[in-house]
Amino acid sequence: MKAALRPEAAAEMIPENAVLLVGGFMGTGSPHRLIEAIRLRGTRGLTVICNDLCTPEKGVGKLVASGQVSRAIVSHIGLNPLAQKKMIAGDMEIELVPQGTLVERIRAAGYGLGGVLTATGLGTPVEDGKQIVEVDGKRFLLERPIHGDFALLACHHADYAGNLGYLLTAHNFNPIMALAATTVIAEAEHIVPVGMIPPDAVKTPGVLVDHLLGTGPC
Repeated sequence: MKAALRPEAAAEMIPENAVLLVGGFMGTGSPHRLIEAIRLRGTRGLTVICNDLCTPEKGVGKLVASGQVSRAIVSHIGLNPLAQKKMIAGDMEIELVPQGTLVERIRAAGYGLGGVLTATGLGTPVEDGKQIVEVDGKRFLLERPIHGDFALLACHHADYAGNLGYLLTAHNFNPIMALAATTVIAEAEHIVPVGMIPPDAVKTPGVLVDHLLGTGPC
């Protein structure tokens, strides 16, 4: 059984310069209470790996706005003008990765693979500095795995063994990120007794989850 933590207690576990895998797609499936607790704690030098940087007022965009993110690996920053300004000014390093490639790099870390081969990005700036592998006469980029110190996830429901279930598009990056981090912290909308989640509805088994946030306001 996992004791439910308050967001501020979970935020205290995250040190300066940590590498964070953060679930979500434009905030859907992101652990908002935990992100807010990290913002209030003021932890700096963070590297965030996520689909996008949301907006300055939402999700991981709040950490960008507070100056706590030094590097981001994301698929786009189109709705965060502040992140764009920081990148152009050299105040924050941003690596843009095609969305499918990004999730496969995270999956590679979780599965213990040496990387993934993809044709996406050939002939573009994505190719710069990367190894090209030829297979059966076709060229592919070798994309390296992405591992995190922490995976920060959000789910619809969890039980006290840490089994997690997601709804709709909140399935996005969360289940894959749970495989690719040293420590997994999950924020649940509802926590239910063990046995209440049908086995086929468990998308992240409790053995992968280290800490569970209790429900309620930050």
